[in-house]
Amino acid sequence: MIVVEHLHKVFGATVAVDELNLQVGRGEIFGLVGPDGAGKTTTLRLLCGALHPTPAAGQPSRIEIGGIDLLKHPEDARALLGYLAQRFSMYEDLTVLENLRFFAEVRGLKPAIWRARCMDILAFVGLDEFIHRRAGHLSGGMKQKLGLAAALVHQPKILLLDEPTTGVDPVTRQDFWQLIIRLVAEEQVAVLISTPYMDEAARCQRVGFMLQGRMLVEGTPDALRKRLEGQVVELRGQPLPRLRDLARQDEAVQDVHMFGDRIHLRVAPGQAEPVIGRLELAVRSAGLTLARLRPIPPQLEDVFMSLVEEK
Repeated sequence: MIVVEHLHKVFGATVAVDELNLQVGRGEIFGLVGPDGAGKTTTLRLLCGALHPTPAAGQPSRIEIGGIDLLKHPEDARALLGYLAQRFSMYEDLTVLENLRFFAEVRGLKPAIWRARCMDILAFVGLDEFIHRRAGHLSGGMKQKLGLAAALVHQPKILLLDEPTTGVDPVTRQDFWQLIIRLVAEEQVAVLISTPYMDEAARCQRVGFMLQGRMLVEGTPDALRKRLEGQVVELRGQPLPRLRDLARQDEAVQDVHMFGDRIHLRVAPGQAEPVIGRLELAVRSAGLTLARLRPIPPQLEDVFMSLVEEK
């Protein structure tokens, strides 16, 4: 449903998107993951036609939406898209229903169609009891659900979601993802979602890690985690800063990162057990407290941090 080849975008001296290739199939959720400035938002804006690619010296950029060339037939391609921007973009002085009516009529839907469609969507996202509330008086999570409803009003085949759950509470995040999963299951919508949250990335069928405008790697969450299989060791104890410094001194420890009350060590292949043995002795000799030291399955955070270090 989405085919992107050699996508390139430059702002002045900054290369925001650099030779990006991407494909998303029907009924698939693809997660774009990366730090701020990685190029995720620019990529989504390029795919919805809000920005135009920058001509490059190599292969020309290609964007196909549902088999339609976006660069040659933008209006036909946009008819297949639903786009939820990172910032709330509804009219705050209008009610929930008035907002949906506006976006439905902009899409060319007639009253006989949009009225029933709007009520169905509002029931779907859980806003049917708030149709007369002004958008500006909605909570953050309800605003995001209204944005999703507006993106769905014309029954798009493809959804582009730009960090849709940033800044909302955990319960709302869970509700939002249940809506997305239902859409994919019931209507076979293709979803391209950018997210800073690794737990959300793990819900996607495929994930792509972006950095400095480039796609570092992509694959299923399981396949990506297997890149570091047997190379992650969890360290817990007190005080954490001294344990971290001690772990860094081991020559087989390639990287050290703190995750809340624990430390993840990325070690050289086949070196997990030797590192654990040496660290146990070093911690005792230093008089530090060791609560846990064990190999653990890699998390997506570990994979991403290793890719950043390699880059």
